[in-house]
Amino acid sequence: MKKIQGKPLNIAPRPSAPPNALITEAVQLIEEAGPLEDAAAMREALVRHADLRGRIAHRAGVLGQRLGLQDELSRVRSSAPWVAAGLILLVVIAGLALAGSVVGGTERRINILAALLSLLGAHLVTLLFWIVGLMLPLRAPRASIGWLWMTLTARVAGGRSGQAPVLLRASTRLLARARLLPWLLGLVSHGVWALSFLAVLGAMLFALAFHRYTLSWETTILEPQFFLQTVQALGRAPAWFGFATPDAAAVLAPGSTDATDASGQRAWALWLTGCIAVYGLLPRLVLLSLSAAVWQARKGRLQPDLDAPYHRRLAARFAAMAPAAVVDADPGLSRSPLPPAATDTTDALLIVGYELPPEHPWPPAVAWPPAATVLRTDGSAEARGQLLDTAARLRPRWLLLACRAAASPDRGTERLLRELLVHCGECRLWLMPEAEGAEPSAAPAGARWRQWLADTGLGRAVVAHDTLAEALQQP
Repeated sequence: MKKIQGKPLNIAPRPSAPPNALITEAVQLIEEAGPLEDAAAMREALVRHADLRGRIAHRAGVLGQRLGLQDELSRVRSSAPWVAAGLILLVVIAGLALAGSVVGGTERRINILAALLSLLGAHLVTLLFWIVGLMLPLRAPRASIGWLWMTLTARVAGGRSGQAPVLLRASTRLLARARLLPWLLGLVSHGVWALSFLAVLGAMLFALAFHRYTLSWETTILEPQFFLQTVQALGRAPAWFGFATPDAAAVLAPGSTDATDASGQRAWALWLTGCIAVYGLLPRLVLLSLSAAVWQARKGRLQPDLDAPYHRRLAARFAAMAPAAVVDADPGLSRSPLPPAATDTTDALLIVGYELPPEHPWPPAVAWPPAATVLRTDGSAEARGQLLDTAARLRPRWLLLACRAAASPDRGTERLLRELLVHCGECRLWLMPEAEGAEPSAAPAGARWRQWLADTGLGRAVVAHDTLAEALQQP
């Protein structure tokens, strides 16, 4: 099957994918306050795509370009890693400061359980909030580092006056619908917490390795048996990874709060380090891996909800604009009105040889205008689709369609002209003569074509002058 042939003249490449779902969701949010003027976007989307999802996405992409959403999204993507790096730096500094408060005292005495509670307390509280947010249908779990990252990124990228807040709302709604919001926020939060614990462990191990500390427990109202049970219970999981746990005699021995023997102090230090690693770092690493796996598995669900009333209304509008599927309808039936001339055309000229027999050379050896794109199509469905795509990309100021003067215009030609007229300003038909020197436009064939244009309501398309040179004269 033949395809459209012609000179490779400055035709923009077709996008490899439709605009992403975030732009579509953002346009929907903007239009909830009032519809946008989208006549050109609707026509272009109708020609470019055959499926509803592609049409809605393409329309949103065109409107998003007008609103600056793509530029704002590019700034958000550029800012997100820097904001994340800043949060990581702050949390790591906070972790180092917390570790320093534990091992940096001038007396070098560490209350073992108080130190453990200070190092793991905030971590356990935020982890509990994340688990609750995962189990309950919370729209925006704001008490997390992940939510802080998203908010700061939107603020840095666009501030309050730009489109970044709209993109933030759109991304939140899109992620919530795909059941990915807590997992994405967890991906950021768990990553930051894991780096913080690595910094804390590094600082503690360095301090414990090169300084002598006295680790003990102190109390005024609690029983020693409580500390024994707590130390043994917390030490079970670290013991699986080789971390030592002080025995009952060491915990309950008189004067244990002032223990200075090297073996006892080493056991307490390993117990503290093991508890931080197993109850702090390990859960965050496991949940970080789980969040990344869930994100990879579910990110394909980030699509607009085509069953929503907003998209059903767009589907109805696209259906009303689509050409009729019946190709051999009664000529006496009323036809759809001709679309108005495109107002956003470029200086491009589109010249097409349509359904020419093989013996007709195309393109002719003439001096083409500088902005001309010369093509040839055999009228097949695939070739027609490529021609319409080219017209939609070029938006030519005028179109010259070369046809055989002796050919009979049919409904296929009518449909093609109607679809092409959506994307161009002026349209001319040049009737190619069958023999050298013939005058097709003055012959009965030319009159038949003019009458056909009048009968079909294609008055915008006019029969060009006799010669190709005259037909190529721009208006």
